[in-house]
Amino acid sequence: MGTLSAPPCTQRIKWKGLLLTASLLNFWNLPTTAQVTIEAEPTKVSEGKDVLLLVHNLPQNLTGYIWYKGQMRDLYHYITSYVVDGEIIIYGPAYSGRETAYSNASLLIQNVTREDAGSYTLHIIKGDDGTRGVTGRFTFTLHLETPKPSISSSNLNPRETMEAVSLTCDPETPDASYLWWMNGQSLPMTHSLKLSETNRTLFLLGVTKYTAGPYECEIRNPVSASRSDPVTLNLLHGPDLPRIYPSFTYYRSGEVLYLSCSADSNPPAQYSWTINEKFQLPGQKLFIRHITTKHSGLYVCSVRNSATGKESSKSMTVEVSGKWIPASLAIGF
Repeated sequence: MGTLSAPPCTQRIKWKGLLLTASLLNFWNLPTTAQVTIEAEPTKVSEGKDVLLLVHNLPQNLTGYIWYKGQMRDLYHYITSYVVDGEIIIYGPAYSGRETAYSNASLLIQNVTREDAGSYTLHIIKGDDGTRGVTGRFTFTLHLETPKPSISSSNLNPRETMEAVSLTCDPETPDASYLWWMNGQSLPMTHSLKLSETNRTLFLLGVTKYTAGPYECEIRNPVSASRSDPVTLNLLHGPDLPRIYPSFTYYRSGEVLYLSCSADSNPPAQYSWTINEKFQLPGQKLFIRHITTKHSGLYVCSVRNSATGKESSKSMTVEVSGKWIPASLAIGF
């Protein structure tokens, strides 16, 4: 890129005169044959840095040009214009004070912000026979490097199948696309997983163990891409039907009775035991050092999850004999 010098003269004119000038230039709305192209230097632009919208193949006999923010050529989107005769720069309402126009139609934007991303329209006016002119319009989209996104959630601890969750990929970035991953894989679209129109927000309509886990989002544009750190949905579920171990049901007097109860639950469930509906003992494990015939009866393990409000239980019948029991009868369910 060659060295560019700013035009020696700039002027601010009244809006009535600017409107008249724009109207006259737009009247010459004939196609141009010049293969004008626009590129950003550098191609990857970071927020807070400078970027030059460099124009190539500018036609001969240039009369002037106008830069617009966006694709609409109206006063509201008018950034600046340059008139070759007199080397005059005219500023419009969309001028932020950070744009510099050059005689070769290139536009420098300093200290780029996220709002500067998007499309720009260059309107070129080319002199013809001195009384008429032809114009050409060229649109270019400026992409900033995508920021590292983060995920915000309406609820990171949903109860199983009971609560809907929304995950949003931040920040909102112009002219970018959003992608999602679950457990490191591309997001499977099911009846319980829905995306917003822009894909920026993911809706989970009742979280299950199949849709719980780490989620990541990515912001992507034509010049860069960036992925978020994983955010994990901690599913509150259970308790499931408890299991009692060991499953022996026949004992001899004097033996040790040791029972352990377990159930899938998040957060972990609270456990208690009842024996013949008379005793309630807290804890996950039950231990009787010297069992006797009076310990025969119904043993029930009860589990409760205070977060989900669910309860479950499992029972087994224990028979204690004062005499030896054959091995074939010592094991049962």
